[in-house]
Amino acid sequence: MDAWIPITIAAALAQTVRFMLQKQLKTAGLSTGGATFARFIYSAPLVAVLILIYARMSAQPIPSMPARFWSFALAGGLAQILATMCVVAIFSHRNFAVGITFKKTEVVMTAIASFLILNEGVGPVGAFAIAIGLLGVLLLSDPPGGSGGFLTRIVNRAAGLGLASGVFFAISAVGYRGASLALSHGDTVLRAGTTLAVVTASQTLAMGIWLGWRDRAQIVTVLRAWRVAGMVGIMSMIGSFCWFSAFTLQNVAYVNALGQIELIFSIAASALFFRERIAGREFAGIALLSLGILALILFL
Repeated sequence: MDAWIPITIAAALAQTVRFMLQKQLKTAGLSTGGATFARFIYSAPLVAVLILIYARMSAQPIPSMPARFWSFALAGGLAQILATMCVVAIFSHRNFAVGITFKKTEVVMTAIASFLILNEGVGPVGAFAIAIGLLGVLLLSDPPGGSGGFLTRIVNRAAGLGLASGVFFAISAVGYRGASLALSHGDTVLRAGTTLAVVTASQTLAMGIWLGWRDRAQIVTVLRAWRVAGMVGIMSMIGSFCWFSAFTLQNVAYVNALGQIELIFSIAASALFFRERIAGREFAGIALLSLGILALILFL
């Protein structure tokens, strides 16, 4: 078995566990901002230490960071904060598996963001994949019970949060790619790790300032919940480094395609850990959205 396969599976599993832990923090009394802050404050120092160790072991200097790097990195970091908050907020409205599937719209949204920001167009296959994914999103946005008129059933808070998370995650991905490419030197792991270290540090600072201004008690709550919150940070770090390692070893399309196993992990977590029932309509939406995502990343 090629190394990138277990690494990608590990990345998807770590990401699923991280969202599970964030949901646990959310239901335990943390606000959306507090549960999001937990991801960054515990992972930032770990990422910084590990990238310094890697740079030393590989005998590479830390790359210089031009203004272009900072603009992309900070924009991507802010977008990721907003995206994570949207996903955590979804957990208050819909079950775990559907929340994670909404988050997966990032793959579809990335095609749009790439066109708008990087001027990378979408061909007929891409347009077809987006249409399939849109059908899946419409099915998922229909709230349980299916009562009310069409607009009430399709245009709702859960759907808005899900689509917003996809947009923000797409902007974040484009920002991180731009930041990594803006670095002057270093191999793929060093450039990606340096970007990750800078972004997580800036995210921790930004979230700390925000919570200190709006809800200072949440900072204390996150620190007191260090057992679970610390695991959120560790899972976040493991997931990020596994994704970067897999991307280094194999074509991104194959890695992202295999990464859709996260949907299976999230469905299993929803049923086994949170005892949540997944409706047949939601399974159909997950299947359609997954089909659209796979078509987008495999055939473009």
